[in-house]
Amino acid sequence: MTSTRWLAEYAWLPEQAEPTADVLIETVDDRITGVTPLTPAGHPDAGVDVLVDAVRLPGLTLPGLANAHSHAFHRALRGRTHGGRGDFWSWRDQMYAVTTRLDPDSYLALARAVYAEMALAGITGVGEFHYLHHGPGGTPYADPNVMGAALVAAAAQAGIRLTLLDACYLTATVDGQPLTGPQQRFGDGDATRWAERVDAFTPEGGHARMGAAIHSVRAVPADQLATVAAWAVHRDAPLHVHLSEQPAENDACRAVHGRTPTGLLAEHGVLRRSTTAVHATHPTSADVGLLGEARSGVCLCPTTERDLADGIGPARRMADAGIPLSLGSDSHAVIDPFEEARAVELDERLRTRRRGHFAPADLLSTASETGHAALGWTDAGRIAVGDRADLVTVRLDSVRTAGVAPAGVWFAASAADVTQVVVDGRVLVHDGHHVTLDVPQELATAIAAVAR
Repeated sequence: MTSTRWLAEYAWLPEQAEPTADVLIETVDDRITGVTPLTPAGHPDAGVDVLVDAVRLPGLTLPGLANAHSHAFHRALRGRTHGGRGDFWSWRDQMYAVTTRLDPDSYLALARAVYAEMALAGITGVGEFHYLHHGPGGTPYADPNVMGAALVAAAAQAGIRLTLLDACYLTATVDGQPLTGPQQRFGDGDATRWAERVDAFTPEGGHARMGAAIHSVRAVPADQLATVAAWAVHRDAPLHVHLSEQPAENDACRAVHGRTPTGLLAEHGVLRRSTTAVHATHPTSADVGLLGEARSGVCLCPTTERDLADGIGPARRMADAGIPLSLGSDSHAVIDPFEEARAVELDERLRTRRRGHFAPADLLSTASETGHAALGWTDAGRIAVGDRADLVTVRLDSVRTAGVAPAGVWFAASAADVTQVVVDGRVLVHDGHHVTLDVPQELATAIAAVAR
């Protein structure tokens, strides 16, 4: 049993609009066992006689942050797709080219580096939306889940928790055109065979759990949506789905099915409390109502959505409808949860030409507790007794944060300001460095092996 006492200069506690000064946080193994704001407030030496053994955390300590939507191999495209004008669809062709160069070993190396980069940014749990299942031409590996196993191992070696959202991906278009070229590596033939493959896989290690994903209404025929949803219900697992990322997706779905993608998912029983729609950039008012009635979540990915010129999702309208919002770095154009979080507010300002849509505490919840819950980790994302011992400390004396009130980190800090990360009671990042991996070198080596 490992017991540690942490003395945070500031800590952001649940239900608080702003951080609290001088908080003693006690942990035993992977759990928080005590949270005590010290008095008198503002005196870090209060109770020094009983705090001599406490590890001091200068700056602002937050709960562990969650990345609810990741495609690890997309990291190899960062900075390589800006040579022309293009759009999402031309970017997708470049992304597919990367998939042709990945095998289990190179995927493990790349994902390990990407997850370690997330750790440096304060991310303690990630949802990997995983659809690169098979070998070239769609031929299954001897172990049909070896690519998923590589992602599980990568998260363990990087030190963060993982929800493997195994994606069903069967067709190329809404009207059912077959997979061709690199897409053949994604497909299992039908949803029943997808479920059989996923049922055969149990992640090794307590850091990982399974979830399900419907890639999109383009990739799973309407008559097979219920099969994937039923698997998730039977396993009590989260279910994620790309939704209305592009207007073209909405138009195609209306042309084939006479309804929006959200309407189609609702009709086939996909929308539930355990469902998270990713992007939801172009929903109708009726779509927002359907998601809200089901209490399904929405994972916004602002840095990817702007990188690909996808548009701005109606975050405030969705939150007002009762839709829990979480955040993802998706294509990893940037891995910075502070940038993702403030974009939720700042994009609304661009849309409405008004300020003050989301308070800093709302952004914290979106970046932490709601994201972990969307991945099935309902005991993470808060500095509270009984929750997982995840602590992320942000410096308040960098060139970005000097002079900033602690609550203002959401509008001033970046991932580079994270100095220490504790995951399940273990120090993973210290003084801004990963304790076991040379992350820049790992990234450079892994990307050089698969990028052109």
